[in-house]
Amino acid sequence: MTMQTQALRRTGVEAGSRRALLIGGGLLLALAAPFLLYPVFLMKVLCFALFACAFNLLIGFAGLLSFGHAAFFGGAAYVTAHVVKEWGWAPEFGLLAATVVAAGLGLVFGLIAIRRQGIYFAMITLALSQMVFFLALQLPFTHGEDGIQGVPRGTLFGLFDLGQPLTMYYTVLAIFVAGFALIWRTVHSPFGQVLKAIRENEPRAVSLGYRTDRYKLVAFVLSASLAGLAGGTKALVFQLASLTDVTWQMSGEVVLMTLLGGMGTLFGPVVGAGLVVTLESYLASTSLPVPVVIGCIFVVCVLVFRRGIVGELLARLPGKGNR
Repeated sequence: MTMQTQALRRTGVEAGSRRALLIGGGLLLALAAPFLLYPVFLMKVLCFALFACAFNLLIGFAGLLSFGHAAFFGGAAYVTAHVVKEWGWAPEFGLLAATVVAAGLGLVFGLIAIRRQGIYFAMITLALSQMVFFLALQLPFTHGEDGIQGVPRGTLFGLFDLGQPLTMYYTVLAIFVAGFALIWRTVHSPFGQVLKAIRENEPRAVSLGYRTDRYKLVAFVLSASLAGLAGGTKALVFQLASLTDVTWQMSGEVVLMTLLGGMGTLFGPVVGAGLVVTLESYLASTSLPVPVVIGCIFVVCVLVFRRGIVGELLARLPGKGNR
């Protein structure tokens, strides 16, 4: 074994150790967080972190910019709120219904938009998302501008009372960890490697025999499903589904979270979501204009951290990669 091979192996082991320490430390911090901070705030961060991670799977690893992810996030929130409140479904079935509906929407959106690239793809997703917004405004079961209020959290699996803040928090944490683990596994699978190849050079991937449209469609549906799971979870946390969740501004907000944290990194969207939600919560109690302040911070981050916060940090570490 050459010295170069030994050095590469040692670097890989060190990088793996850092990842294990980072994940372990993050989990311990997440478990202790509700005893230090307001649980509802933490649950909001986790919901948007999962939403941003789902969006990042599409733009960061497949190179597809969608301006319509609010349709999956908000549409799933309406589905969960309706079936839980009006039909009396258990929360786990409400979340399952939300995920399935979001996957169906993602399939429809993907079949229409996937044949286009670049700005045309983005504009098609935006137009389709606006159609979902119009339906949410007009359909009777959504209650228009009032939204669906007073959604009961219920009892998870007939055992865990989600009305208790700590129980609800750890349920949201488990959902986030499961969704993040699925994204991690997808990115590090052969499927994920093909997505990266498509992102870097789609014509070359086609020349190698890959049917790129199919890979992009699967990535789009998976991203939409996880975004829907995040939206359904948020509806249970706040016991509300409203038009705010399905507006084009929500699609823009998840883009902002992903770019701030670091597009194409696994932990970047989590950091970006935490930063944006924290700023919105803190600035809401002040007289400062929230969009202006967040916009200024975004401009500074783009100028100083061109790869995003996590992206810049990883670029300065040995053994760098998607973490």
